[in-house]
Amino acid sequence: MKRILWISIMLLMVGTISVNAQHLHKAIPDGRVDSVRNGIDLPEGYTGAGVIIGVTDWGFDYTHPVFYDSLMNNYRILRAWDQFKTAGPAPEGYDYGTEYVGKEALLGAQCDTSNIYGHHFHGTHVASIAGGAGAGTKYMGVAPEAEFLFGTFLVDEQAVIDMWNWMFNVAQSEGKRLVINMSWGLHYMDNLTGNGRLAQAMQSLSDQGVVFVTSAGNNGDVNFHIEHNFQQDTIHSEITFSDGIHYWGQSISMTSSENESFAFSFNICNNNYVTLVESPMYNTLQGSGYIDTFLVVNNSDTVFYNVEIDQQNIYNQRPEVRFRVQYKNNYRFVLNVTAPSGDFHAWNLAELTTGVGNWGADFVRPEAFPSWIAGDKYYGIGAPTTFDCTIAVAAHVSQSVNSNGNTVGGYIADFSSYGITIDGRQKPDISAPGREVISAKNSYTDQSVMGLSPIEFEGRTYQFCKASGTSMSSPFVAGVAALLLQANPTLTAEQVKDILLRTARQDNFTASSGSILFGAGKVDAYHAIREALGISGLAEIHSFLNQYSVYPNPAQDVIYISTINSEDNTMVTLYDINGKMLRREHIKQGVNCINTTNYKSGLYILKISNSKKELVKKVVITR
Repeated sequence: MKRILWISIMLLMVGTISVNAQHLHKAIPDGRVDSVRNGIDLPEGYTGAGVIIGVTDWGFDYTHPVFYDSLMNNYRILRAWDQFKTAGPAPEGYDYGTEYVGKEALLGAQCDTSNIYGHHFHGTHVASIAGGAGAGTKYMGVAPEAEFLFGTFLVDEQAVIDMWNWMFNVAQSEGKRLVINMSWGLHYMDNLTGNGRLAQAMQSLSDQGVVFVTSAGNNGDVNFHIEHNFQQDTIHSEITFSDGIHYWGQSISMTSSENESFAFSFNICNNNYVTLVESPMYNTLQGSGYIDTFLVVNNSDTVFYNVEIDQQNIYNQRPEVRFRVQYKNNYRFVLNVTAPSGDFHAWNLAELTTGVGNWGADFVRPEAFPSWIAGDKYYGIGAPTTFDCTIAVAAHVSQSVNSNGNTVGGYIADFSSYGITIDGRQKPDISAPGREVISAKNSYTDQSVMGLSPIEFEGRTYQFCKASGTSMSSPFVAGVAALLLQANPTLTAEQVKDILLRTARQDNFTASSGSILFGAGKVDAYHAIREALGISGLAEIHSFLNQYSVYPNPAQDVIYISTINSEDNTMVTLYDINGKMLRREHIKQGVNCINTTNYKSGLYILKISNSKKELVKKVVITR
């Protein structure tokens, strides 16, 4: 079996980076999160408090104690929207699914509905990496004081957009910043250059302050991609097949250059590659459309397939095709493509009966046909990872010190997908721990996965499990993004991404594998926090903080800023909760007055800064 889930499917473990730090997950020190929690040379330790992490996924256990605080007293899931459940009530403004609001409703529901993967554990595992509080174990996530929104979403573009907007609206009502994690991806969703309808909806929310983090894909160990620059010729490649839960066959996504065209057919052959039957030739010049049909082999065996053609995608002017063919183990399948010109790409991915599947299978060049095209591992990035505003996360193996005192790990995970995008943009953006990470297991799952470290809570047994995938590295970075927004709520989504990439850690592994696998490097939460705060040493921080007083808080019509020694270039800036600048002015020694009568009740961010340092404070305005 290749992988059971395209969103990841082995389960992960946590450990230590030194023999003296047994309470820490391997990933936490690898990403330098332990230094952030401990507040080393920082104004305070950061844990994601005051920030919401939205998780779009499947397989949530609303009752798991990791979603309480570390003492298992205060519940941290604000709401959940299960788009599969039909009982309702739906969220305000929508007419499908069921929304659970508050602790009582969520604990009463227990878990999300059995959906495309049954009762899975994936969403619980992912969310706990981002912000689980550990439930008394060593398996604490990155931002253990963040709050959560859980979204179990339909595999549909509009449903995904609805889920993002719902999360944004809830965060707005709570007056808090939002990070959305997406440990999933599909090559046929949006378009293959990542600038379609989904991308535009995401960019709009990103411009309003939402930070989006995505998994970069798990196809780094499979030759599932082919590329060919056509010059009035024809190519051939064998399509191999995968397997797994709900498996139906393979989905071949194809595209070419702007304003170009191509035509394809496929042959069904015996084991000696003798053609038994050949499909018609389908040409993108014939126009857009959908065909669901079949071929009969040897007058007795039926092979079903369908073809979806977009003659010219309205967002990128490229022809795009999705060709799906049913698995039959008695035959070999050969893809034939011809075109007058154009840079052609194709990806061979699993097709499930539930309409998803994102793990690849090889394109093969048989020894008997040396002129055929073999697959490669490149351009392995699909939507939504291809979108510019996402932080696309590759997976590496946490570096740690073993019992013999030797440093192990640190290299890229073999499954982590290769960049770049087909239009030449850098993806993935950054790397984080993603191999054998231990995190919370859904106690209601019907999937077969070994449980670890059982604990008792409220009369029920809960466990943890280990999994591997960029599904695990993505929520790690989402948690780090929450830490940044706690430290400096004025950051825009673009600034969060920029800081993470600029402070990414380099080592021998990133140097040898390069940006095509690691992106900008390995996530470094500690240096990212310091960059977000604009600080150097602890003594300088305390000196700067002690120069200013901000009062009253909460305020009504005026905020006073008292300073004992302000430099000439010191500025005060007021932002709303989304990072939008409302006013900016110089302040001088003594008492300065900021009039707030024109602002509605809510949470605001006040930043005092000069050329060297920044002080960021949350202020509340009441009416």
